[in-house]
Amino acid sequence: MSEASAVYWMWKRELIRFFRAKSRILGSLGMPFLFLAILGTGLNNAINIPGYSGSYLQFMAPGIIAMTLLFTSIFSGVIVIMDRQFGFLKETLVSPVNRSSIVIGKSIGGATAAVIQGILMLIIAVALGMPINWIMLLPALAVMMLISMSFVSLGLAMASTMEDMQGFQLIMNFLVMPLFFLSGAVFPLSSAPQIVQYIAYIDPLTYGVEALRFLLLGYTIIPIYISIVVLLLFFALTTGVAVHLFNRIEN
Repeated sequence: MSEASAVYWMWKRELIRFFRAKSRILGSLGMPFLFLAILGTGLNNAINIPGYSGSYLQFMAPGIIAMTLLFTSIFSGVIVIMDRQFGFLKETLVSPVNRSSIVIGKSIGGATAAVIQGILMLIIAVALGMPINWIMLLPALAVMMLISMSFVSLGLAMASTMEDMQGFQLIMNFLVMPLFFLSGAVFPLSSAPQIVQYIAYIDPLTYGVEALRFLLLGYTIIPIYISIVVLLLFFALTTGVAVHLFNRIEN
């Protein structure tokens, strides 16, 4: 019960921080909204997607939702550095619970906040003209949660090895943009050069984008079962690494 309680309170703390930071909610939606509202609508009639009968805005929308999840999730790791600087992390680490419970609680909390923002982005996309398969909405939310937890764990793993907030943000910025642009979120991978396709298939976000496209639009170039398996493996890997590195933090 103590482990479950630790997970619950870590989750609740992350949500309280999220809802109290109104500027964080609006700020993290700003760039995805600009991509979708300006780039998506501006190129809507100029780009045709091979094998897809819908518009470019519709094709792009699942990728922008994944972008929202990525940005919110991976930068949630900065909270670990803040907790370290203000002394809260030390109090957490000396508590009589397994550190894996702390990591899981933070991961679920950060992922819940990311999914909330992903839902807001989905509402914006629907308002701009994106049709979705409502029957697949719940599976899509589950995939959004899986994507978010994976990248929250990655952010926690990186933050566990760092003490400087500015350094963390620089490294994450260097990591996030290639992950996003190489995922096929804003262009069809089938039209990309062969070398770009090879790199994209190494990018875990590619499988999140393709899974969301299949569930929301019914279109994908990667079979859905492959995308789910890759996301599950990536989640297991990042969570395992985050727990391992968190265990190495000194009290």
